Amino acid sequence: MKPNVQSSRAGWLSPGNIARWVAIGFALLWSLAPIYWMLSTSFKTELEAARLDPTLWPEAPTIANYSGLMGTSLPFVSFFVNTVMSCLLTAIVCVVIATPAAYALSRARFRLAGTVGYAILSFRMLPMVVVLAPLYLLLLNAKLLDSGTGLVVGFTTFGLPFAVWMLKSFVDAVPIEVEEAARVDGYPRWQILLKVVVPLIMPGILTTGTFVFMEAWNNLIYPLTFITTIEKQTLPAALVLTFTGQFKTDWGGMMAAATITTLPLMIAFFAVQRSMVRGLTSGAVAGA
Repeated sequence: MKPNVQSSRAGWLSPGNIARWVAIGFALLWSLAPIYWMLSTSFKTELEAARLDPTLWPEAPTIANYSGLMGTSLPFVSFFVNTVMSCLLTAIVCVVIATPAAYALSRARFRLAGTVGYAILSFRMLPMVVVLAPLYLLLLNAKLLDSGTGLVVGFTTFGLPFAVWMLKSFVDAVPIEVEEAARVDGYPRWQILLKVVVPLIMPGILTTGTFVFMEAWNNLIYPLTFITTIEKQTLPAALVLTFTGQFKTDWGGMMAAATITTLPLMIAFFAVQRSMVRGLTSGAVAGA
């Protein structure tokens, strides 16, 4: 047995394993350091958070930054509800529109099918600033500025092309023979989509909706441009408008708000983690 144990230890200490663990450790440090810094700062006093020689651990931990968020002067609950509702509606709208569009792109055979697909994708490549002015005028004429509906429209402009292309890869992975069998049974095209294709790509739909939700959640430029009433703002924009000033920044309050802002994303990610991995894997296989 001893030679096997020594052989196992030697394998763990091989250069390849050491390099692998060093890379994993660096990736963990790179990923978790900002989260630790956010949590640590959220429990510091105002003076300690603003020190030029920052401390790694709060010297006098306090929850004043969190209790301050629930004060009457700061509609933090409204910011949270606005963000959840606008992002959730954006994810639902994108998935509902993108699913039949992705099915059509995947199954339809016509000369300009590839051009249409790349035209949809090209919108995704534009910087958000480029479409800001025309989108602002569009929402102004539609009287949707300073409203949650207008914000959902703005988020959808960038979420929809991504959703179409992502769902297309999942539809491509569905064997055409399954649809042909349903067609022999007398199913029309729309029933094949709803009763055959959608259940098979449900992990992909869940994955796509989660990505669209997270992208909308982190969007800053649209809420700052389209929303003028502070009570209607989303969390990222509210953090900038509320905690920063010309001469002072409330780092503790901002980090406490950022912690609460991050929690729903983490909960959503872990809730659909298995579906996301399964969906991304099937999408990768389809694209291979």
